Amino acid sequence: MPLSQTFTFLDGEWMEGNAPFVGARTHAFWLGSSVFDGARAFEGVTPDLDRHCARLNRSARTMALKPVMSEEEMVGLAREGVKKFQPGAELYIRPMYWAEQGGATSVQPDPDSTRFCLCVYEAPLPRPNGISITRSPFMKPLGVTMPIEAKAGCLYPNNARALVEAQARGFDNCLLCDVLGNVAELATANVFLAKDGVVMTPAANGTFLNGVTRQRVLQLLSADGDDARQTTLRFSDFDAADEIFVVGNFGKVTPVRRIDGRDLLPGPFFRRARQLYWEFAHS
Repeated sequence: MPLSQTFTFLDGEWMEGNAPFVGARTHAFWLGSSVFDGARAFEGVTPDLDRHCARLNRSARTMALKPVMSEEEMVGLAREGVKKFQPGAELYIRPMYWAEQGGATSVQPDPDSTRFCLCVYEAPLPRPNGISITRSPFMKPLGVTMPIEAKAGCLYPNNARALVEAQARGFDNCLLCDVLGNVAELATANVFLAKDGVVMTPAANGTFLNGVTRQRVLQLLSADGDDARQTTLRFSDFDAADEIFVVGNFGKVTPVRRIDGRDLLPGPFFRRARQLYWEFAHS
């Protein structure tokens, strides 16, 4: 499948296309020291771009890398990159850090070898048609076993195998639980449910990334007067929910239309969350 139009900023210049710059001896290629973040540009807006860039620098420190770009520099570069595309293009903005070399024992990264790139590419915003979900047999790791607080590339193979398993059973995505059996998130997004007029999302307990869009939707719903709360949720809570929707930077706010064998309709809280987010993004 050909790549969509892409521009990458690396070592002081913009390059068009998927320019190669990671070699076999690169620490991130070999030992997984990459971190990244993702922001959206759509309809001429880049909501929460500064928060995504700030999180990238926090992720880098968690992974023993040395941030070499300020939040303001990244925001400026991202907006410069967006201008390389046709007006109104729906884009994904992906700044990244990685270690080029290892430290004294090779396994840990050498922070002084940290490199930065920022990639902007065409990625149409998915239409909110709804997805199907199921419970995954895989679990989220604990913070003592993996760097959960970072948006780190090394975390994603576990999500990928959960997606492969769910899609083999005919579902689009899946709910992953922590080791205690509490629902954490989907393989690729945070998740909300509504029941009896209350909106709930799994409490951020250190087993999943507390997403920027998740935080924004919670804030918007609460400010709108809705009872929106973080709490401990089991799979049975989702199975009995009046409605379920997912939030994430790539697709923003999307309804769930089926959980296992049960069909659902997009509900009023999904519609309100999406409307509030769009109003915020364009304000």
